[in-house]
Amino acid sequence: MLAGLLLAFALLATPPAGAQSKSESSAPAKKPAKASPTTKSAPPARAAAKNANVISKDPYIGAVAIDAASGRILVDDHSEARGYPASVLKLMDLLLVLEKIDAHQLTFQDTVKVSAKSAKTGGSQVWLAEKESFSVEELLYALMVQSANDAAVALAEKVAGSTEGFVELMNRRARDLGMNNTLFHSVHGLPPSAGQQPDVTTPRDFAILCRELVKRPEVLTLTSTRERPFRPDGGTKMVLMRTHNHLLGAVDGCDGLKTGYFVNAGFSIAATAVRNGQRVIVVILGSSDRKVRDAKAAELIAKAFNAQASQAAAPAANPAPKQKP
Repeated sequence: MLAGLLLAFALLATPPAGAQSKSESSAPAKKPAKASPTTKSAPPARAAAKNANVISKDPYIGAVAIDAASGRILVDDHSEARGYPASVLKLMDLLLVLEKIDAHQLTFQDTVKVSAKSAKTGGSQVWLAEKESFSVEELLYALMVQSANDAAVALAEKVAGSTEGFVELMNRRARDLGMNNTLFHSVHGLPPSAGQQPDVTTPRDFAILCRELVKRPEVLTLTSTRERPFRPDGGTKMVLMRTHNHLLGAVDGCDGLKTGYFVNAGFSIAATAVRNGQRVIVVILGSSDRKVRDAKAAELIAKAFNAQASQAAAPAANPAPKQKP
């Protein structure tokens, strides 16, 4: 099966080595230097080549909305389309860490010592320094709120001893859950470096993962947090983390989960909302525009709740005939 997946995923364009992200997977951008009067824009051919591996679309590659309780699909719009999850894949990191806690192999209070590899991880981060120590809980908040790639590496090394070992756990758990069109190559979702392959998944696969996650109240606590300090007593090293999930506080009932972005992948989101005791999950993969992604996610949440209501009303409108005595 793995060989078949690799062959199928090879059909997706691999992002160019060193491709950098701008928002949800990268550190705050430095103020750009002013261009000199002689600066020229890139030739059209070069610009086209630069964007040749972009797989995002308007409004998105694919999307799905499901009933969280039953797993029933409420809205399906190319839910099996393959794309790059970017930082949304950190939801698998979260599940694995929580399952280690369930198995009493880890606790929220356990100390994680930052390695040189973790401290050197780029993109969105909380600027971990080698030999610093933090609790598992603190790093989980960094993982979910800040989408910190350095926290992802630190937690992976704590759980599995290495990022390579953790990726094996990610793929094993994906297979166990039935995420048959998903293949992970990283613990953070950053663009692949030279010689690496991209992480690949589908909206339907990630809906399966989210359904497993929302069973846990601690997941909703983590992923509904909109702002939180990291190193609160660290003076100038304190980082005020802010979520990238703009649906929180804007869409009625939304209380999770995670966004993701890098240039070639586009903007993706796994979102959940609860209304009148009913919960839905929406996954959008590969939107070319953040505002479009968020608007479509809100729209799909509304459609999902409407579909739930319609399906619940159907039996009442068409009651089963009474059996004769």
